Amino acid sequence: MASKQLTIAIFESAPAAEAAVESLKAWDDDDGDVKLKSLGIISVDDGGKLKVDKVGRHSTYKGAGIGILLAMATPIGLAAGVIGGGALGALHHKGIGISDEDRDRLAGELTDGKAAVGVVSDSSQSDAIAAELSRLGGAAESHELDDAAVADVEAAAPPEPATADAPAEVPAG
Repeated sequence: MASKQLTIAIFESAPAAEAAVESLKAWDDDDGDVKLKSLGIISVDDGGKLKVDKVGRHSTYKGAGIGILLAMATPIGLAAGVIGGGALGALHHKGIGISDEDRDRLAGELTDGKAAVGVVSDSSQSDAIAAELSRLGGAAESHELDDAAVADVEAAAPPEPATADAPAEVPAG
């Protein structure tokens, strides 16, 4: 079994996804058993650009290249702006453990203003995180991540300042 999982939940709007992230952060702060590794919001704007928000108020929520992992959960054409370039492009083709069918389905669900919250966690936490995301109004699912691919993403991801919460817009390829 993989040691990390990516739990993704689709919300009806970006504001609903943002509210869910704030609730997840509070849950993490209040419950000593919850250890969220990385959080992010992914959406597609009206121009077809992939938008990834890496969220968090302190450094424990950055890491794991969450923006790259979320982009890798979408089809390569949509993710090209985030993971373009030789090494990162090769990572997308290698995969992180998400099937092409799941990538296509996720991209199809990110329409009409919908947004997804993605959480990287230890595998032992993914069921509780999926349940919490569902309670917050999202349609949640978890995917085992390939540990070697996650390590490659972490190594290839550019360093992020601890306060980097600004959205990154990238053109669809």
